[in-house]
Amino acid sequence: MKTEVLKAIKAAEEQYQTELAAAKAERERSISTATLEADTLVMKAGGGSEEYKKKRLEDARRDAARKREEILREGERKAALLREQAGKNLDGAVRLLLSRFEAEVYVKD
Repeated sequence: MKTEVLKAIKAAEEQYQTELAAAKAERERSISTATLEADTLVMKAGGGSEEYKKKRLEDARRDAARKREEILREGERKAALLREQAGKNLDGAVRLLLSRFEAEVYVKD
């Protein structure tokens, strides 16, 4: 039972790390995509004014920052949920470990 609880905690922590890495990768992809879209729009405009270019880049950066924040908030929400679940499992694991330890101590007496 103790081993199962500890394995569940470890699995939850691994899942948290995986989801956090995925959120970071998605953030980077979103930023890269937004930057590429902004660059493409600027290239299409070609002879457009410098002001228009700056505005489009700023818009793309703002969109990328907004997407990044959304991804981070979602990742943090999932991480908090996993930590909470792992914490619940940890209490049970500690109780089990202590009860088995006490049983061993009483048996040896």
